[in-house]
Amino acid sequence: MESTAATSLASLWDEVFGTQPDPDTWVVIATAVAALAAIVPHGVWRLSRNAITIAHEGGHGLIALLTGRTLTGIRLHSDTSGLTVSRGKPTGLGMILTAAAGYTAPPLLGLGGAALLGTGRITLLLWLATILLIAMLVMIRNAYGALTVVLTGATFVVVSWLAGPQVQAAFAYAVVWFLLLGGVRPAFELQAKRRRGGAGDSDADQLSRLTHVPPTVWLLMFHVVSLCALMGGGRWLLDL
Repeated sequence: MESTAATSLASLWDEVFGTQPDPDTWVVIATAVAALAAIVPHGVWRLSRNAITIAHEGGHGLIALLTGRTLTGIRLHSDTSGLTVSRGKPTGLGMILTAAAGYTAPPLLGLGGAALLGTGRITLLLWLATILLIAMLVMIRNAYGALTVVLTGATFVVVSWLAGPQVQAAFAYAVVWFLLLGGVRPAFELQAKRRRGGAGDSDADQLSRLTHVPPTVWLLMFHVVSLCALMGGGRWLLDL
């Protein structure tokens, strides 16, 4: 009995932390095209942007916890906006890092995912994403947010447990491409809103009040992080 359990545990360990074969190049390119199709058309983006909001607010929440703040809750709204509330010192490095984590989270998560896929750890990527979504669900404080996270997490669980290796690989690459490519658009949207006189309480404005650095500098930082992550992650995914 103990031998069987040990064997099963070892098999699970190898499955999760082992490497899987890279998909064909055409699959990698096709998933990039699919990700673009979910990002570029405005009508599709209004729906798919919910996934970017999950990563955005999750980034705020994760950094708040890592910097010693108390995470009160996360809300995700049907207009793809979100709100993460944490308690702690209203100024200082912890608050600055928490505020800066939103727009940078999706591209950096995509970069981390690309690093995993570049080493063939497709299953590990899917499991880590599922764990992060479950952890985030605990902090969701509204029905729409809970529904969004549950549906996203359920998709990862179904693919991880029921899909074959080729489907898992295609799904993982599509997700990472989506984070890398989709992480670029929000900063441009924020820039456009600010140009029209809107978004006066955006992350860039909050960071400006915290640091006395102009919001445009922080907006530039969002652009630099997202574009550099896309270039670096793209090279890993394309094995360049």
